[in-house]
Amino acid sequence: MTTQINSNYLEKYAKDYAEIVCDRFYQNRQFITGQDIVGLTASVQVNFFVIRRLFELWQQELQKLKSNPYFDYRDVAVHEALTQFMNVLSRRIKVERNHLQPLVEFAVQKSIELATNPVAFYQAEIDKAPSQKINEYLAENKRYYKWHPQVITFLIDKAGFGQDPIAYKKAIAANYQAIKEQLESVNLLLATLGEIKAFDLDAYIENAQETEAPKPIVEEEKQDSFFDQIESEPASSEPEEEKVPEVAPAPEAPQAQPISQSNFTGKLDPNQIKSRFAAESYKGMKGLIGELSESLAINQRFMFRKELFEGNDDLLTHALKTLDACKSFDEAVEVINVRYLTELGWDESSEPVEEFLHVVYRRFSD
Repeated sequence: MTTQINSNYLEKYAKDYAEIVCDRFYQNRQFITGQDIVGLTASVQVNFFVIRRLFELWQQELQKLKSNPYFDYRDVAVHEALTQFMNVLSRRIKVERNHLQPLVEFAVQKSIELATNPVAFYQAEIDKAPSQKINEYLAENKRYYKWHPQVITFLIDKAGFGQDPIAYKKAIAANYQAIKEQLESVNLLLATLGEIKAFDLDAYIENAQETEAPKPIVEEEKQDSFFDQIESEPASSEPEEEKVPEVAPAPEAPQAQPISQSNFTGKLDPNQIKSRFAAESYKGMKGLIGELSESLAINQRFMFRKELFEGNDDLLTHALKTLDACKSFDEAVEVINVRYLTELGWDESSEPVEEFLHVVYRRFSD
């Protein structure tokens, strides 16, 4: 299927999104730091693309210094001193609003492109890679790929593809076709942007129900910098305490759409669930809890993210805020039925789903 992209809508959306983000953050602040950017919005991908752009500018500054013809930047002592200086500089990120806003606009556009057409996005990444250093480029940038990383990360450190960009592009397209059913839903990824401003996929892409990939196109020293510390979440099965940076006030929770409580569309029946939980002690957990987005224990958040939300903290955070905005348990269950049970392939009889439903029940039980 051929799709038509509305670039005007994308540019307008990104501009509006960036303005709202900056309005909120800079209301009582003059600068933003690197750690602030990591948690700037509810969309991890947007945040990390801002960080990536700063990383690119940081590298450009380093290359500019090295291009000076009057000094020997190959000297070991100079190299070590320069590396230390650049690392210190990277940990002193300090950005005013007029400089951050275009970075956010760019990050939003790239995030949407990645969500809706990962093949084209990652093939463009191959075009950006330096000649004969495609693997190194991908390995260096993988920390910034938060959406659809499965499409590209299998290529990293695979010597069999040589250094032929066309071979890489073909491999990306072929891999996407093989795993596309396992990738996160485009709608769920874009829903994380809704914390700031709802994104209209129909306005952006014609025939938005299905996006199809285009046809495939027929060593430096490790540096201990701020950018080297920006990594994906650890793969360990043990929950770890998460560091929460100081960020702007949390955006308002999305308003749940009114749902008829007399016609439930999914497998979960709220009346049966309420009856079951009301009659059970459920591991000793009783009583009301506050907002879901603030009340989950660390181990619960880890389990829900891993078992129910495909390891994507964006999706979990958005789901919790959406459920918090519901007016009743019945409405919350219907949201789960419509948005998560089928989309994410939940087994309604599994222990993680049972525990998730129980904390939602405790949020709304009288």
